[in-house]
Amino acid sequence: MTVRVLLLASLTIGLLATPTGVAQACAFQTCPEVGDGAVDVYYEGSAVPEVVGAQGSDAADYLWRLFDRCLSAAEETGYCSPTDVRQCPPADPGRVIGFFVVERRSVVRDDYTVLQQGLDGEPVVVQLDPAEYQPGDPFDDWIYQREGCFDITPLNPPPSPAEVFSYFERLPLPQLTTQHQPPGDGLTGLPVIFFTDSPTTQTFTVDIRGFQVVIEATAEQFTWHTGDATGQLVTTDPGAPYPAQTIEHSYRSGTYTAYLTVTWGATFTVDGSAEADVPGTTTTDGPPVTFDVLQARPVLTNPYN
Repeated sequence: MTVRVLLLASLTIGLLATPTGVAQACAFQTCPEVGDGAVDVYYEGSAVPEVVGAQGSDAADYLWRLFDRCLSAAEETGYCSPTDVRQCPPADPGRVIGFFVVERRSVVRDDYTVLQQGLDGEPVVVQLDPAEYQPGDPFDDWIYQREGCFDITPLNPPPSPAEVFSYFERLPLPQLTTQHQPPGDGLTGLPVIFFTDSPTTQTFTVDIRGFQVVIEATAEQFTWHTGDATGQLVTTDPGAPYPAQTIEHSYRSGTYTAYLTVTWGATFTVDGSAEADVPGTTTTDGPPVTFDVLQARPVLTNPYN
């Protein structure tokens, strides 16, 4: 059984639902946020027993889950009060620690027996009808075991560079505008100056599975589509206006449409971790600009007329 992480809501990834009544009951500001930035409702699966310290028959005879304490209280009493919220000490870099309620649920064993909690709290073996149950079927309700702070890193590891890159590709990166000089019509024999005065860096903060990931995007390459047979000019700088220009292009007379493609790279941090490179680049195309290039012809005049 793979680990399933159910999320109440997420700004950037698909939603996995939790019972509506629970989400509505836990409507206090002190409860986990259910708007932008997902919160974990619960974890369950084959990796949970190890996280909660269940071993041997305890791990084999029960399903285990970690349930958010606020929502656990809301499920049981219909509301979540400020006293239901718990905080854990700060986690070490690269680790994730959260406060959860530990619950377990009996599972049908291979001999069609199941363990139920007796009146004295000790497990009692109960024989089931093979016609109604199959080995591995869950049996009875979830039962509270204990609560506390747990290192859930194996269940919800920090975002990998590849995962961050998948978000980076979908960020609303700026579309850099193309500026040219002279600002109106150009002249043959007089190179057109290209530059962009749009921002070449952008910072984004995104929520990835409850982690705060800060992505710092930087324009690394500029491809100037000239609109003529030359095709394009590739630079590593955004150019500059006259008289500090660095990007020029000469045209024949005619009408041309130019635009700028920017290749973006990025670095990222996770919950304030050390900075790392996003493993890949993405591009944006800026809006086109159309201009005429005119042919200047000398004309002799009589200065005495």
